[in-house]
Amino acid sequence: MADNESWAPASLAAQALGWTDEAAHGLIPPIHVSTTYLREANYQLAGGFNYTRIDNPTYGQPEALLARLEGGEAAMLFASGLAAASTVFLALKPGDHVIAPKVMYYGLQQWLRLHAVEWGLAVEFVDAAATEAVAAAIRPGRTRLVWLETPSNPMWEVSDIAAFAELAHRAGARLAVDSTVGAATITHPIALGADLVMHSATKYLNGHSDVLAGALVTSVEDELWERIGFLRVHQGAVLGPIEAWLLLRGMRTLPLRVERACRSAQQIAERFAADPRVAAVLYPGLASHPQHQVALRQMQGGFGGMLSLRVRGGEAAALAVAARVRLWKRATSMGGVESLIEHRASVEVGATTPRDLLRLSTGLEDPADLIADLDQALGS
Repeated sequence: MADNESWAPASLAAQALGWTDEAAHGLIPPIHVSTTYLREANYQLAGGFNYTRIDNPTYGQPEALLARLEGGEAAMLFASGLAAASTVFLALKPGDHVIAPKVMYYGLQQWLRLHAVEWGLAVEFVDAAATEAVAAAIRPGRTRLVWLETPSNPMWEVSDIAAFAELAHRAGARLAVDSTVGAATITHPIALGADLVMHSATKYLNGHSDVLAGALVTSVEDELWERIGFLRVHQGAVLGPIEAWLLLRGMRTLPLRVERACRSAQQIAERFAADPRVAAVLYPGLASHPQHQVALRQMQGGFGGMLSLRVRGGEAAALAVAARVRLWKRATSMGGVESLIEHRASVEVGATTPRDLLRLSTGLEDPADLIADLDQALGS
């Protein structure tokens, strides 16, 4: 193990904490694909590992790296972002009151509306960009969890994490933050008072559109964290060792990828902010964004690689733009090296996303090429 206490985040990520293969002295850590592990003659575990559904040596390094980047005590990997997020809610008890944003990742919102309610949770959806709305919704003594997603998908509203942490803690509740867009490099919810941080690690943490994964980070290893760990094991919501290894490889370039995506997204947002063919550009890095000042306080080094365009002419015009792009790829997801464009309302069946909205995930291509492609797609 390396002495990495003084290393900057970019160094921690590039060297994956500096850990190497102590058994064979390889520079790159191995993948432990075994599902089961040997016991001694006295039936004690020879190496401390029992069964991969419980734990696997390949998890340790990416979990430790993510915990360090987020400033938390511990991290857990999951089979997907939805598995990570839903486990937090399942660790609560029937009858608990929870608060969630009206604008958030569609898959989790659907899960909350269907399964969380069946589980017995009292789920209340609020305008999470308005501190007063969350304050009014909190029920002291009954609210157990406030869930935020910031910036929120696909409108990219920004919630004041520090303000909501204070509100939640005053009422005896915990604050959990989906910081997938914050990418563990530009937003640090735990430093702002959050108790839990969730990532769809499929997105920026992996960054190559080839791993399905989720992660949770905790500020303290308490009783709730123990219940989350119990559920991960007993629901089988674990990540495969090959995926864990690929995730670690992706995280080595995380700061560089996020920095480039943020810079390109800012250029794209500024280029089309006053374009007459675009009704609105939704991006926290623009001074015109309603929560720009909040974003300035709690995002460092950029405002994320995600933005949305609302195209003049409504749904038909938006779909026509998406059909004409050449460099941008029409696909769901975000955070990969390739830039993606999506007509979000076509994917979120029954959701309230504006029909004229195109969601953009800015990748690592030359921003001039990305701008030129959008320019020709918007037409005259």
